[in-house]
Amino acid sequence: MSERFYFRVIALFAVLLGAIIFLKAWLLDNGAHLNVLFIGNLALGLLSLITYRMSRKGVHADNNASFVMRVYGAMFVRMFLCLTGITVYAVLNRAHTSKMTIFILMFFYCVYAFTENVSLQQVTRNKN
Repeated sequence: MSERFYFRVIALFAVLLGAIIFLKAWLLDNGAHLNVLFIGNLALGLLSLITYRMSRKGVHADNNASFVMRVYGAMFVRMFLCLTGITVYAVLNRAHTSKMTIFILMFFYCVYAFTENVSLQQVTRNKN
């Protein structure tokens, strides 16, 4: 079951990357920074793989406290690193920060988090 998640994340990464490339002209016309979107998509994909592994270990833990600690820990790591990345982007490009880029990155975050949560629900159902 876990192999499916890795294929899903790779497919999601490819689809989002293709969407960025396909909409390149429109994104540039609206002031988005493509390099930041490419890096953000890659970072969120890798981060999703790491946090899924953390949460999956929690699903297979013997006690409930370990499960809750690992799932919340994975959520905290994902949120903290995403907020750190957006903050670094905003500080480094203070005069030229693109709100559209930030909102697109937030959309990427939601899509990756949704994919991870659906996969974890499937693992939990199969465990019971």
